[in-house]
Amino acid sequence: MMAQYLEIKAQNADALLFYRMGDFYEMFFDDAVAAAEALDIALTKRGKHLGEDIAMCGVPVHAAEGYLLQLIRKGFRVAIAEQMEDPAEAKKRGSKSVVRRDVVRLVTPGTLTEESLLEARRHNFLAAYAEVRDEAALAWADISTGEFRVMPCPAVRLGPELARLSPREVVVSEVKEADLAGTVTESGAALTPLARASFDSSAAEKRLCALYNVGSLEAYGSFTRAELSAMGAIVDYLELTQRGKLPLLRVPLRESASKTVQIDAATRRNLEITASLSGGREGSLLIAIDRTVTAAGGRLLERRLSSPSRDLNEIHARHLAVRFLLDQRRLAEDLRTALRKAPDMDRALSRLALDRGGPRDLAAIRNGLTQAGTVAEDIAAAEAPPLLNQAATALVGHEALVDLLDQALVAEPPLLARDGGFIAPGFDADLDEARTLRDEGRGVIARMQADYAAQTGIASLKIKHNNVLGYFIETTATHAEKMLSAPLNETFIHRQTTANQVRFTTVDLSEMETKILNAGNRALEIEKRLYDSLKGAILDRAAQIGEAARALSEIDLAAAFADLAAAEDWVEPKVDDSRAFEVQGGRHPVVERALRKQGAGPFIANDCDLTAGDTPAIWLLTGPNMAGKSTFLRQNALIALLAQAGSYVPAASAHIGLVSQLFSRVGAADDLARGRSTFMVEMVETAAILNQADDRALVILDEIGRGTATYDGLSIAWAVLEHLHDVNRCRALFATHYHEMTALAQKLDGVENATVAVREWEGEVIFLHEVLKGAADRSYGVQVARLAGLPEAVVHRARTVLDALEKGEREGGAAKQALIDDLPLFAATPPAPAPRAPAETSQVENRLREIHPDELTPLDALRLIYELREGLNAKEGP
Repeated sequence: MMAQYLEIKAQNADALLFYRMGDFYEMFFDDAVAAAEALDIALTKRGKHLGEDIAMCGVPVHAAEGYLLQLIRKGFRVAIAEQMEDPAEAKKRGSKSVVRRDVVRLVTPGTLTEESLLEARRHNFLAAYAEVRDEAALAWADISTGEFRVMPCPAVRLGPELARLSPREVVVSEVKEADLAGTVTESGAALTPLARASFDSSAAEKRLCALYNVGSLEAYGSFTRAELSAMGAIVDYLELTQRGKLPLLRVPLRESASKTVQIDAATRRNLEITASLSGGREGSLLIAIDRTVTAAGGRLLERRLSSPSRDLNEIHARHLAVRFLLDQRRLAEDLRTALRKAPDMDRALSRLALDRGGPRDLAAIRNGLTQAGTVAEDIAAAEAPPLLNQAATALVGHEALVDLLDQALVAEPPLLARDGGFIAPGFDADLDEARTLRDEGRGVIARMQADYAAQTGIASLKIKHNNVLGYFIETTATHAEKMLSAPLNETFIHRQTTANQVRFTTVDLSEMETKILNAGNRALEIEKRLYDSLKGAILDRAAQIGEAARALSEIDLAAAFADLAAAEDWVEPKVDDSRAFEVQGGRHPVVERALRKQGAGPFIANDCDLTAGDTPAIWLLTGPNMAGKSTFLRQNALIALLAQAGSYVPAASAHIGLVSQLFSRVGAADDLARGRSTFMVEMVETAAILNQADDRALVILDEIGRGTATYDGLSIAWAVLEHLHDVNRCRALFATHYHEMTALAQKLDGVENATVAVREWEGEVIFLHEVLKGAADRSYGVQVARLAGLPEAVVHRARTVLDALEKGEREGGAAKQALIDDLPLFAATPPAPAPRAPAETSQVENRLREIHPDELTPLDALRLIYELREGLNAKEGP
């Protein structure tokens, strides 16, 4: 057995080997040590090898999926070696023969299909990157849904595209592993090198033609050599990991970078589109707006937010569908009710194709297609727009398959085919007979006994059973002569005579005995045969079922956007080919949701007008910390993203000229692993924006230059703003604390000053969160520090230093330096803050202190209000 193990392990050296032994998957040697630590399970030993104890650990087969998930998340690959024959078959070759085993599957992060190993509302992409001469391409597939796409992708675009797709695993040629390791790892994906032969474009084309059983790929589009190479590498890797059982991959779709808004990794992170800065999904835009009711709809929403469209016809069609469902609220609710009952057909179909499915996957297809018919009927009854009508056409034509599955399956099938009991009574006569024998064997024998008693005229005739004869017919010796004479002896075959009884059998009884003894196994075999038949019927229509699943997700997303717009008071944006950007009453969807959950009051809406003709349009935003500048920047970027994703937007009105690129440099973070300081990260991201942004880009920049000395930072920020205006000529929001930059509004035609309003009241700063035209005169940093809880002595000292510095600034450089020299910056004990003079209290305040609200009746409270109002009037005088 260990020789067999070592042979299989040698063929899968880079993976943990799950070696099937009965009801357990066992691991040995270094695999056992690594797995025991990763899974926190007991490490034992079994036998010796080369004089050393063999380390061993194991996990139960029935619980293996949970352990697999832990190992995959910790970066392991797992080879599953199953028993390929029954132990009884092995014994026929000799008493010491080892059961034949082989690896049936290699489990990797990008090749998961089990429901328990996947997130229902997220794709699980496997990607491949290929370079052929001066061309490069990226292909990606989700084998759990059949999604398969490819696009041209120069090396400079690889990072942003991986950030968009968030694949779990990326395969590359072994010769490119070192060059691409950093980019792939940064995206959070596992990197898997493959031999160069896997990326051979000629072999790849043949591989793809064989996959789709066609002579040429021309019917699917014109693909470059690099695209063929990337797609072929994915198919080759799937053949390797799935051991020949290829998943159902849909026809490959060719994407174009010019059809979607380009968003780089830093911008996705800063805007928290699908994940928050903390790394989780809570707090992201996706979670804040997700009203979809199906898993496939949730996955489509993530794709739309990750890849907003630049196709005006596509955007308008999506908005039209949302508008229709917003107007037809009853229809929208009926659709959502039906969709809630629709299982995830994509993933059920994939599991069935890979032979990892079960009866519940058959039921998922049945239930999903049933709901598809209901949805199609609802849409057909209304004058729906083209997008919904087109989706509805894919939902019909499945009646024959639904009828077959309805007749064949019980309402709630078990998880596994081997459990049986999933075929409905009345569907198959042989199965019903086997079940009757299995469940009612004694009743069948009793009926045969009654029939034989009537046939022979012997009322005392019995059918009995023992371990020697099995089932037999028994009469007393007094009836022996009758039973042994014609015509009964033609039916009843003599088996045994005792002192008092004579025993017989019949051909029918012998056959029935065999049937009863084998009824359980026979019923199970019949169900397995019927399962394979039903699975085949489903896979014969896999393409049509896949189209229906996609159509349901499209309808689900449109209805979800309509529900969101109705509940949150969002409006339809006007999206056109202009360079407009005019938002009235814009709001940040995530912040607004958080404020509502906290009961912290309403979100303050703000306008933004970056409409540009032939000139750039840039708002230079100044104002204090904590006033809401970053929120204002982000909300306008998200409004543009939502509009082009096909959603309504959180505003009173919005006019968005097509945005080609979205860039964001907001927030501060270092990158210690790559030796980058916060300022270096900021400069790298800013450089990417200045080098890539075109005149249709939307750029938001926050506090450029704050990570270095004041004048260095100011000069960098100044030059960046000028470059955006003169070279990039784009629409931008530029927030800064360098108030000196407000002078640029007079020098550059496309720059306007804006500020976030605050008020001071008795030494306190009150944030109004209103964005107004104009410039701020100060940053209120000391007041914000006090709000943050800095000790009062520190706040007081900061005010003293600030006053001195501002006075020196007014009086000139020499005076400023003299004041700095005079400041005792390193005094051991800072002066105590001056005590505040007690404020004069009014009669109204004194009266309120005497009140105990819990003791007031409503009438008393009303009288008190009148009393206080009179006191206030008396204080103000006539």
